[in-house]
Amino acid sequence: MTETTKRDYSETLNLPQTDFPMRAGLPKKEPEILARWEKLDIYKKLRAQSVGRDKFTLHDGPPYANGNIHIGHALNKTLKDIVTRSMQMSGFDSNYVPGWDCHGLPIEWKIEEQYRAKGKNKDEVPVNEFRKECRDFAEHWIDVQRKEFKRLGIEGDWDNPYLTMRFESEAIIAKELMKFAMSGQLYRGSKPVMWSVVEKTALAEAEIEYHDYQSDQIWVRFPVVEAGSTDEAAAEQLLDASVVIWTTTPWTIPGNRAVCFSSRISYGLYEVTQEGLPDDNWVQKGDLLILAEALAGDVFKNARIEDFRLVRAVSADELGAITLAHPYRDMDLGGYQFDVPLLDGDHVTDDAGTGFVHTAPGHGADDFEIWMASAKDLEQRGIDTAIPFTVADDGYYTKDAPGLEGNQVITHKGEKGKANKANIEYLKEAGALIGLGRMKHQYPHSWRSKKPIIFRNTPQWFVYMDRNIGGEGDTLRTRALNAIDETRFVPGAGQNRLRSMIENRPDWVLSRQRAWGVPITVFIHKDTSAVLKDETVNARIYEAFVAEGADAWFAEGAKERFLGNDYDAGDWHMVMDILDVWFDSGSTHAFVLDERADLSPKRKADGGKDYVLYLEGSDQHRGWFHSSLLESCGTRGHAPYDAVLTHGFTMAEDGRKMSKSLGNQMFPQDIIKQYGADILRLWVASCDYWEDQRLGNEIIKTSVDSYRKLRNTLRWMLGSLAHAKGEEVAFADMPELERLMLHRLAELDEMVRKGYWEFDYKKIFHQLFTFMTVELSAFYFDIRKDALYCDAPSSTRRKASLFVIGKIFDCLTTWLAPMLPFTMDETWTARYGEDGSVHLQQFPEVPSEWRDDQLSAKWTKIKTVRRVVTGALEIERREKRIGSSLEAHPVVHVTDPDLMAALEGRDMADIAITSQLTLTSDPAPEGAFTLDDTKGVAVVPALAEGTKCARSWKILPEVGTDPDYPDVSLRDAEALREWDAARAA
Repeated sequence: MTETTKRDYSETLNLPQTDFPMRAGLPKKEPEILARWEKLDIYKKLRAQSVGRDKFTLHDGPPYANGNIHIGHALNKTLKDIVTRSMQMSGFDSNYVPGWDCHGLPIEWKIEEQYRAKGKNKDEVPVNEFRKECRDFAEHWIDVQRKEFKRLGIEGDWDNPYLTMRFESEAIIAKELMKFAMSGQLYRGSKPVMWSVVEKTALAEAEIEYHDYQSDQIWVRFPVVEAGSTDEAAAEQLLDASVVIWTTTPWTIPGNRAVCFSSRISYGLYEVTQEGLPDDNWVQKGDLLILAEALAGDVFKNARIEDFRLVRAVSADELGAITLAHPYRDMDLGGYQFDVPLLDGDHVTDDAGTGFVHTAPGHGADDFEIWMASAKDLEQRGIDTAIPFTVADDGYYTKDAPGLEGNQVITHKGEKGKANKANIEYLKEAGALIGLGRMKHQYPHSWRSKKPIIFRNTPQWFVYMDRNIGGEGDTLRTRALNAIDETRFVPGAGQNRLRSMIENRPDWVLSRQRAWGVPITVFIHKDTSAVLKDETVNARIYEAFVAEGADAWFAEGAKERFLGNDYDAGDWHMVMDILDVWFDSGSTHAFVLDERADLSPKRKADGGKDYVLYLEGSDQHRGWFHSSLLESCGTRGHAPYDAVLTHGFTMAEDGRKMSKSLGNQMFPQDIIKQYGADILRLWVASCDYWEDQRLGNEIIKTSVDSYRKLRNTLRWMLGSLAHAKGEEVAFADMPELERLMLHRLAELDEMVRKGYWEFDYKKIFHQLFTFMTVELSAFYFDIRKDALYCDAPSSTRRKASLFVIGKIFDCLTTWLAPMLPFTMDETWTARYGEDGSVHLQQFPEVPSEWRDDQLSAKWTKIKTVRRVVTGALEIERREKRIGSSLEAHPVVHVTDPDLMAALEGRDMADIAITSQLTLTSDPAPEGAFTLDDTKGVAVVPALAEGTKCARSWKILPEVGTDPDYPDVSLRDAEALREWDAARAA
C-alpha cells in the first residue's frame, strides 16, 4: 500500500453520533418542551399511572396573588417541584395542586390606593362592590403568577388550582370558624393586640417585621402613698420615697394601672446626696428613690446624679404592700386618682431599666396577663380592674386619657404623633420625670405598610389556647405541642422553633377590621354577648357561601336570612369583622386535602400509609405552619401534616439582603430569559437551601459551567449509544471495569433514593455531578473510548460497555429529572423518541447483585496507581516530550504488595490510556516520579516502541504484522475484517 493509496479509516470507527446539540439554547428550547408536555398531557398521564399507589402529598402553601413572582417564589416552587417529581418517580402518587392566598390587606390596600388616587372614599362604596374589585385584582395576578410558575417547569394541576376566594373555599373557611364557635373555643375579648394605625386593623405576629426605630426613653417616679410595713418607722420612710420605672413608650403612661417588680431581685432605698445640682435637673438633694440594686448606678447616671447612697434594702414583702400614685394624680387632669398597686411579676428582670416595669394592661401582653391574673386580689383591695381604651383605631387618644385628647401616637402616614411629647411635658410639670433620652432599637413594623405599629387594647375575636376542649388538660396548646412531637421536621431545628412559639403564644386573635376576606360568621346576643350556637343557622350560612361566596354575609337582609324564623333579628348583632388571612390559609387542608378526591390522603392516624408534607420558608414557623397546626388541632385534634420542610432566604452574593436600593436583586424572569429555567433550578438543587443561600451573577455563571459539563457528558453518552443494538451481556461475562460501574450505580441508587426521601438535594446533585465529571468523563469513558470506537462489533468488551452506558444513561436521566426537568426530558427523548417523557418513568430498579464492595476496594487500589501514572505523563506533555499519552510507555515500579496484587491480570496500558506499560516490583531508580500521598508507586516515563496504528493511533510493535491490514494493530485488523465482511454482505 503506497502513501497515496492509504485508506481513510474514519468511516470504520464507531464515533459518537447524535443530533443532541452541545449548546442548550434553553431560553428558546424550554417553551417548546412545555408545549410538548401540554400536548402529551403529562399531568393527566401521571395521575392515570398512579392509581392505587400510596399518596405522597405536598400541600402547597399559597403564595399571595399581588405581583410578579420573585426569587423567593422561584426557590420555593422549584423545591416543591423537586419534591413532587422525585416522590412520583419513587413510586408514590405525588399529586401537586397549586394554590393562592387571595384575601387580606395587601390586596385591599392596593385597591384603596387606586381609590385615593381617584379621590374616592372606600367607605362610600358598597362593600360588595369593593370586594369585587379586590377579587378581580387577585384573579389578574393569579393568571400572571401561574404563567411564571409554569415557565419554571413546575408540574401540577394548573387548570384546577385551589383559591381561598373560591366560593367553596370561603364556605369551608366559614365552616371551620363555626366549629371553633360551637366547641366554645371562640370568644370575644378585650386585650392588647398589635395594631396598625396606618391600615386600621389588628395584625398577627406573622404580619410583623422588625426595623430600627428611635424611641424616646424616660425614667419616671411613682410616689408611694401607702406602705404596709409592720415597722412604722420603715413605713414612714417609704412614704417619702418613689418607685422609678423606665419605658420607651411615653405615650402609654395614661394607660398605667400598676407597676411590677420581682421577688427574685434585690431592691434598695437610695438617697440623692449631691450638692449643687444643675438647674435643668429634675432630681433634688434628699430625694428618696426605690431601685433594683444592680441598676441603681445606671439610673442615677441617666438622671445626671453623681452622689447618692444606699439607705437600706427594701424587701419583696414591703414592695408587695406598697401602693403608688399615678404621676398625673395631682395635675387636675381628672381620671388619674386611682391607686397604682405593685405586683410581683416573673417577667421582670434587672438586665436593663430600673427593676420596675411600668404596667399598662391595655398596651402589652405581659402587662395584660399579670393584670388579669391579679384581678381577684385587686378587686379585694378595692381597685377597679377595668382596662381603659386610651387609644382609638386612628391613633388618637380617647376620653380614657384625660387631658391628652387630640394628641396622636402614630399618624395615618406612620409618623410619630405628638403623644410622646405631650406626656413628657406633663411628667416634667408633675415633677415625675427624672431622666430623658433617645434609644435606637428594633421595633415592630407592619410588613405591608413598613410603618411602626402600636399595642392597643381593643375588642377582638380570639381562640383560647388554654381552655379545655374535650376534657381536662385537652387544650389547643397541649394538642398542638403533642402534634409537634409527632411531626418530622427537616431540618430538625424547626421543631424546637415551632414548639417554643406554641409554648409562649397568647390566645389566637382572629379578627381584622377590614372588608376583603371571609367574615367571622357568628351572631352575638345584644344583652348577654353570648355567641349563637345553632347548627341550622350554620348550615344556612355554609350553603349560601357555597352558592354565592362570602359576599352573601354583606348582602341586604343577610341577618334575617341566616337567623330565619327561629330568632328575632333585633336581639342579635351580626359580627362584621373579617377573619385573619392566616386562618384562611390555615384552613386550606380542610378544602384541599379533605375535599379533593384526587388528594384525600389516608394518614397514619387513620391506619393508612399516605404522607403529607408542608414546605415553606423558615418564617412560616410563625405563619402558615403555625396557623395550620392550630386550626387543625382545634377542629381535628392533630396536625394537618406528617412532615415540615423549611428553606432559608436568598441573599445577595456578598451575603447582604437583596434590595432595590443596593441594586443587588436577582429576578427569576431575567435569569430564565438569559440562561433558561434549568440553570435557575440547578442553583436551587445544588445550594444548601436549609440555610440562607446566596445568589448573584458569579454564582449563576458557576451553575452555567456545571450545567455545560453535565450536558456534554450526556451528549457523549447519546452519541455512543447511537451504535447500541440492545445486545445484553451476562453479568458474569462482563469485564471488571463494567462491573465496577454497575457497582457504582448500585451505590448511587441507594444514595439517591435516601437523599430524595431526606430532601437533601445538594448531596444528590454534588455526588451525581462528581460521578459524571470525574468517574465517567475523566475515568470510565476516557478508558473505554478506544474499545467503543475501535473494537470489532463482536467484541464482548464493547457490547458490555454499551450495555453499561445504557444503564448509566437511564439512571442519570431519571435521577436528575426532578431537578433539571427540561434537560433530562430533552435528553430522554433524544434517545427514546418524542412520544414519551422521562417524567413518566420510575427510578430504575438496580439489581442487588451489582453491588460488589470487594471489587470496588480492589479498583480503588488500581486507581491509586493510575493516578501516579497520569501525573507522570502530565509532566511529559507539559514539557512537550510527548503529545498524547498514547506516545508513552511508562515503567511503573510498585513495591507495595497489596497494590501489586490488585494490578495482577489487569491491562494497565488500557487503564492508563498508554500504548504500552511495564509493571515491575523492582525498586524505582533515583528521579522516578512519585506522589507524596501515595507510597510504594513510582513511574519512569519512556516513549512507546513500534509503529503508530493508522486507525487507533496506538504505537505498537505488532503494527504491520497483518498482511491484509499492514498499517494497523492486530486488534484493529480484526475489527476491519468484520466491518468489511458486513459491508460486502
